[in-house]
Amino acid sequence: MRPAESSDSIPALVASARGGDRQAFGRLYQLYGRMVHGVLLARAPSHEVDDLVQEVYLKALKQLGSLRDPRAFGGWIAMIARHTAIDRARRRPVVVELPDDLAAPESHDDEARRVLRLIRELPDAYRETLMLRLVEGMSGPEIAERTGLQPGSVRVNLHRGITMLRQRMMGDPV
Repeated sequence: MRPAESSDSIPALVASARGGDRQAFGRLYQLYGRMVHGVLLARAPSHEVDDLVQEVYLKALKQLGSLRDPRAFGGWIAMIARHTAIDRARRRPVVVELPDDLAAPESHDDEARRVLRLIRELPDAYRETLMLRLVEGMSGPEIAERTGLQPGSVRVNLHRGITMLRQRMMGDPV
């Protein structure tokens, strides 16, 4: 969130967007887009994430009237993102991976894919916070603000997630 932006303005933006103000909805998109992207990246293949972000915001626009507490917009849209990724995974065809011994030597892209795969194998709470921190570049307080999690929970999830990721990268079972 920008320093000039306060969480008090979120309910006003939601109210305006409910009234049909597309600029207000666009502002909500700007404020929460990175968080939604990170939540989706934690659950879906990276080549699908941009389309899924659009799908999440289309659903949110249609369902905005169902949001009971406009102050909870961040947690609400994160929930829509999680459900959208789950629904997409259910519709996705099963893919069989090739054995490792057929793979070419690792490039930087291969290493990045490996790290993303390892993050995606972590428990949900760690996976999301790590994606938001490491991929989306969000700070701990920013993650807490956007997702509705307590700052202490974000710190714990980041610490435990990084520890688990390091162990898995070193080949240690978790």
